[in-house]
Amino acid sequence: MPLVKVYVNYKKSILNPEAQAVNNALQRLGYEDIEDVKLGKYFELTVADGKSKADLDAEINEICDKLLANYNMENYHYEIDETEAAK
Repeated sequence: MPLVKVYVNYKKSILNPEAQAVNNALQRLGYEDIEDVKLGKYFELTVADGKSKADLDAEINEICDKLLANYNMENYHYEIDETEAAK
């Protein structure tokens, strides 16, 4: 069973106050070499065997577009791990 790892982050043009707060805290703690923080969402989807790569890609893109990511504010990318879910 494939495991799909989906990563959702804000687009560069969108202000992310939570990430900015983390970045500010890191600076106050002395981590001055940290220049930027991205804060997002992470999902793991275990998918039943039997779909072709093209069908799985289409399904995952549809799920992300309809539910997991807000197209106006967020970008997403995903990885398909064919071995991870079998463990």
